[in-house]
Amino acid sequence: MAPPARSRQRIVRERRQYNKWVGSQTLEDYALRYTAEKARKYSSFRVANTAFGAISFLACEAIGATLTLAYGFANAATAIALVCALMFFIGLPIARYAARFGLDIDLLTRGAGFGYMGSTITSLIYASFTFLLLAIEASIMSGALHLLFRIPLWLGHIISALLVIPIAIYGIRMISRVQLATQPVWLILQFAPFVFLLMSGDQEMAGWTHFSGRQGAADGSLDPMHFAICASTLLSLLPQIGEQADYLRFLPDSSKIGRWRWWTALLTTGPGWVFMGGIKLLAGSFLAYFALNHGLSEASAAEPAEMFHVVFREMIGSPIVALVLTGVFVITCQLKINVTNAYAGSIAWSNFFSRLTHAHPGRVVWLVFNVLLALLLMQVGILQVIETVLVLYANFAVAWIGALTADLVINKRLGLSPAGIEFKRAHLYDINPVGVGAMAASIIASTAAFVGTLGPMAQALSPFLGLLVAFVTAPLIAWLTRGRYYIARNADGLPMRAEQFCSICENSFERNDMAMCPAYNGPICSLCCTLDARCHDVCKTNSRFNEQVTQLLSRFLPQRWLSGQYSGTGQFVGTFLLFNLVIVSLLGFIYLQYVAASPQDAEVVGHALMIVFFALLVVTGVSAWLLVLAQHSRQAAEQETRHQTTMLMDEIEAHEKTDAALQKAKELAESANEAKSRYIVGMSHEIRSPLNAILGYAQLLERGTARPENAIQVIRRSAGHLSNLVDGLLDISKIESGILRLSRDKVPFADFLDQMADMFRMQASAKGIEFRYNRPQTLPAAVNADQKRLRQILINLLSNAIKYTLDGHVGLTVRYPSSQVAEFEVSDSGIGIRPEDIDSVFKPFERGSMPGIQAVPGVGLGLTITKVLVQIMGGEIAVRSTPGQGSLFSVRLYLSEAPAGSVSAERRRIVGYLGPRVTVLMADDDPAHRGLMEGILRPLGINLFAASDGLGGLELASECNPHLVMLDIAMPGMSGWEVAETLRALEAPQPKIMMVSANAHDYSPGGDGNAVHDAFLIKPIDVDALLERVGTLLGLRWVYEGEEPVREPLAALSASERPPQSARQFVDELVRLGRIGHVRGIEAKLKEMQSQVPESQAFAQRLLSLVAGFDMKGYTCLLDSVREEVGRDA
Repeated sequence: MAPPARSRQRIVRERRQYNKWVGSQTLEDYALRYTAEKARKYSSFRVANTAFGAISFLACEAIGATLTLAYGFANAATAIALVCALMFFIGLPIARYAARFGLDIDLLTRGAGFGYMGSTITSLIYASFTFLLLAIEASIMSGALHLLFRIPLWLGHIISALLVIPIAIYGIRMISRVQLATQPVWLILQFAPFVFLLMSGDQEMAGWTHFSGRQGAADGSLDPMHFAICASTLLSLLPQIGEQADYLRFLPDSSKIGRWRWWTALLTTGPGWVFMGGIKLLAGSFLAYFALNHGLSEASAAEPAEMFHVVFREMIGSPIVALVLTGVFVITCQLKINVTNAYAGSIAWSNFFSRLTHAHPGRVVWLVFNVLLALLLMQVGILQVIETVLVLYANFAVAWIGALTADLVINKRLGLSPAGIEFKRAHLYDINPVGVGAMAASIIASTAAFVGTLGPMAQALSPFLGLLVAFVTAPLIAWLTRGRYYIARNADGLPMRAEQFCSICENSFERNDMAMCPAYNGPICSLCCTLDARCHDVCKTNSRFNEQVTQLLSRFLPQRWLSGQYSGTGQFVGTFLLFNLVIVSLLGFIYLQYVAASPQDAEVVGHALMIVFFALLVVTGVSAWLLVLAQHSRQAAEQETRHQTTMLMDEIEAHEKTDAALQKAKELAESANEAKSRYIVGMSHEIRSPLNAILGYAQLLERGTARPENAIQVIRRSAGHLSNLVDGLLDISKIESGILRLSRDKVPFADFLDQMADMFRMQASAKGIEFRYNRPQTLPAAVNADQKRLRQILINLLSNAIKYTLDGHVGLTVRYPSSQVAEFEVSDSGIGIRPEDIDSVFKPFERGSMPGIQAVPGVGLGLTITKVLVQIMGGEIAVRSTPGQGSLFSVRLYLSEAPAGSVSAERRRIVGYLGPRVTVLMADDDPAHRGLMEGILRPLGINLFAASDGLGGLELASECNPHLVMLDIAMPGMSGWEVAETLRALEAPQPKIMMVSANAHDYSPGGDGNAVHDAFLIKPIDVDALLERVGTLLGLRWVYEGEEPVREPLAALSASERPPQSARQFVDELVRLGRIGHVRGIEAKLKEMQSQVPESQAFAQRLLSLVAGFDMKGYTCLLDSVREEVGRDA
């Protein structure tokens, strides 16, 4: 159900204003929509009186007169009695549901078996009824105007038609006033002639009851065929219940006016219209007979104006007064019914065109349109063919009304359709096969009978056959489809408020008139839903007409055939066939009318109409192609517009997300900047205190007034403290960027815990609080953990506990069960944490809201770092606290036991190493750091070469062939990384490379084969860590203080290797060069000695072999032994 356009769609101002305008109820009178409760403000009498006034139409008299004059009293009267009874029972459920749910006949049809577009057909049928009846009634009024004022009929038609427009424009508000004002005039003049005739004892009554008519039996008896024709003609009045329903929808709810008044109004003016209508039909029948007996022709006697003029003349005795009364009566009656026909027709046409075009210029436009159609029929003489037209129309009327009534009476009682009436487009299928199928079956059956296929009797009873078929097929189709086509989707998502605001027109409507629209992501009123052409029914699946047709055809046709139905050719064929079907129907109707009037001209008329049909084939073909191509062009433009709109909306959405992200980043940056500023301010004391100690003792050392041992210890402790502060800042940065890394150390568990306890026991004691320490006696010798991070966790928790405890105790409890999940509990009897602050204390720079907490030094990062570290190490942290009584923080971490013997022995001072001498090259632009390295490495017998930049380091490397290169990263010229890459690219034996830098963000452990370096140390360095890493990289065996070095004895010089006396002058220089590790200088001096003293070749080769093996100790010892030998000889 993917929408073709994005939700939420935008509504331009012009469209919103248009929807507001067409939704104005001043003129619209709730056309196209549910009649709101607030609109049902009229009394039950006023509504019923308005509906009752619509029964004044003189077409009843005309029809009664026409049937009686043609078929006699017996046939006409019997048909009137039976058909009126039938129409009452058919109209009762229609009127009841319309009044109960506040729906006009079209909206009622939608939800009662026809679907959203299916009821378009019935709207056309109903609209046809209104302008057909309007034409008949206005023609009668034109006759009265001609009779009274001698106005030409064509002008009388115009006056009669246009007179209703000013009244019908304002809907029931104005119509009800007109009906109320004219009701007495109509009723008095309607019944006065009959009262007069009854009182005068006129003998015309007996003659009327025996009148046989033009085609009836001579004895006036009932003839089945003629009865059938009369009854079929009368069934054309069946849609009159629709006009009654259009008024009854304004009837207030029965809970407000009482059930008795509600049912009285409903029955008397809803289906009860047939009682007054039956009386008027009989009145027309009698007055036609009366007029015929008083000298009028049969044609004149069938006209209501003429028949009433005759009876008024007999009653009054004055031709002029009778003429005036006739004029007043006819004009009053026709005005009353014509405003109803025009009003109902405007609603029907509004419904018809709004669904097909998704546009609504306003009910007034369709009011004028309906009146003009009626005027056109009046000009062609509708009264002359009234009988034939009404019988043909009756076939369509009964198909619609019959299917509608069957759904309301049968399907709802059997549970085959929903109990309520759903009329909104958002919830309906386009086509409901129940009503549409039943109507189609009814029309086919009745039309087949009407053209004589099933015999003369079936031809005469064709409307009744259609009614029967509709009543049978509607429940049958509902049962076969299991009622699935009544509701396309459930009415969910709409707020439960009684009134809702439409997201398009922004008017307020009752909830029954609203639906939830996913295309606009909000509520939408039924009118705006009807008018929307862009959503393509995105709210429903498989509910559109083309989708339903595809589903139906897929059951019978191969898939490859279905793919062509939406092609240009397929659409052309469908459109072409539809056009020609309409033309064939019209031409067939014309043919039947002419043949009925002039059977001898049937062949000529048929040939002429055939020529017309083939001529129109060309027109319909071109028109069909134009329509299809225009449709394709419109769809392509709409698709392109939709695509561009989607791209634009995506871009806007992306910009909104970017703006939101930038705003969020800005806020975070500002917050972080402010927080770091607070952090730095808060750390000022912590930084200045160790700096003060370092600077002070350094000055004392310079003056020589301090003991060096104490001064050095203080400086080292203060520098360590500063290093920890810097590490804390780095931890914050790493946590924020998500690059904090853990190491796997072998931690002597018991010693580690005892050291922590000793450290904080002194702090607690200094503050005057008790420190409680409890751990198991049996702990593993060592555990695997990141010692630095574990220490940091415990330090943060214990520091906070001591910091926020004024008196009482602080405790550290450790458990180490067999699961190897260590549990650390840090408790205190401090100020505690409020319950609402439990979660927030782990957020950056949040310290809770307990009184006095701001007076305690700190910036609120300790617990944040602690929680993140615990989570990174795979553990969990929890807190329980009672304000005023203290807190308990518990940490659970998996600390696996380290293998036996894996814990390094206590560190001792390194004094040297065994084996050949090694050469180390260091490149660093900091002379202090170079001096520090020389002070660490050279006393251990390591040959150290130092360079102040990367390029100098490369030059030295080519000369001294180092075993290890130590590089700073940030140096002038080439960086340490560039130097490392250059060294790796050399073909000569590649040294080990260790990065020694303060750039902690560039940290990478290396040594994985892909990195250019083998190790990384972060400044400030720890000497023991440095020597441990150097020893690991070079495979050195360190000699510790107090150990006696185990050396391999140096092989004595053979006789051939002893240097001659002349070569011994080079020994002192060779010793000096060896002590500084100048390998190239040694090689050059030995070459010089060999060139001057050829006899020293063996001696030189022995020294060169020692130098090549970097055994500078052996080299020095050998030369020392030579010097001692020279001293003894001297």
